[in-house]
Amino acid sequence: MMCSRRTIKSAPERLYQAFTDPAELAAWLPPGNMAGRIHRFDLREGGGYSMSLFYPPDEKETRGKIAADEDRVEVRFVELSYPHRIVEAVRFVTTDPALFGEMRMTISLVPMTDGMDVVMLFEDLPAGLQPEDNAEGARLSLEQLDGHVATSQTN
Repeated sequence: MMCSRRTIKSAPERLYQAFTDPAELAAWLPPGNMAGRIHRFDLREGGGYSMSLFYPPDEKETRGKIAADEDRVEVRFVELSYPHRIVEAVRFVTTDPALFGEMRMTISLVPMTDGMDVVMLFEDLPAGLQPEDNAEGARLSLEQLDGHVATSQTN
């Protein structure tokens, strides 16, 4: 089990929207310099989405799980509890047996005096996914989420 969190000055409804709108997910979820593309999106319990995360072309290291520069995930919405909780079952699209299996990600939006505590809890990480890499990716994504909602709230 691994947890990442960040306090963000935003309403829970706005943060929930950022997690459940395909264009918004593609804008902030890919960590660091990665880019994202949503292939399909079905916002309902039992529905889900398919998303590719692309590594920057200038990176020399081959790291992708489906292609040299691409990771792809298939996500199923297990629970959608507006506006405070989302539970997702995540599978990597890969031929690497070390990355097989279903990881569970629970997003909780918890009111705090200075904003919302956005908590991402990861359970059942595949054996081939390093917890420290997952933690760093989640940290970068939450940092980008903070900037994303701050920018959209001022426009």
